[in-house]
Amino acid sequence: MKTRNILVIAIITLLLSGCVVYSFYPLYTDDDLFENDLLLGEWFEDDNQDVVFGDGDDSWNFTHPFLGDKKDGIRDKKRYVLTLTSNESGVVKESKFEVHVIKLADEYFLDFYIEEYGDEDNITLSDLHLVPVHTFAKLKVYEDKLEIRWFDPEWLEDLIKENKIRIHHEDNGDVILLTAKPKELQKFVTKYVDSEEAFEDGLDVELYRKK
Repeated sequence: MKTRNILVIAIITLLLSGCVVYSFYPLYTDDDLFENDLLLGEWFEDDNQDVVFGDGDDSWNFTHPFLGDKKDGIRDKKRYVLTLTSNESGVVKESKFEVHVIKLADEYFLDFYIEEYGDEDNITLSDLHLVPVHTFAKLKVYEDKLEIRWFDPEWLEDLIKENKIRIHHEDNGDVILLTAKPKELQKFVTKYVDSEEAFEDGLDVELYRKK
């Protein structure tokens, strides 16, 4: 499922059903992380294969966070902060994620965890019911292009219902939340890394580097 408004997954709430698989735990451990600049910089979506960097584009800005005191200027190159900005009819929306890259079965994967998604000064009842969780996606890296594909939640649901997979999870009837620890999640990802069905109807996005 393609979408220009990736903020749908940014909210990642157990109250809303999306086109991604949700996980309580991250896909990585600290030992899995490595220094890299694969995502560094500003990227834009391009649904029509015609790169036009205008006000209507969603901006994905990946930076390395500071390691320790900001004034020291030392960056943590094992982690990213993603600032996701969307301009919809003149209304600018911004969300921040913590993003990590790991490599499994010779493929790159991203783990997303939302850090900021609302106005802390105007918290509503609905905000109090949002539960931040992890999502993870397969990453293909090209010279000036990124392809990101999330697992299809309906595919996962079918596997669980048909007893074709055993993985720790909770199912409230609307959303399946994986509760497996990182190593169990990694076994799951590795097993289906080459399965086209696993990603066929999941969320996917193509990003193009800002020139």
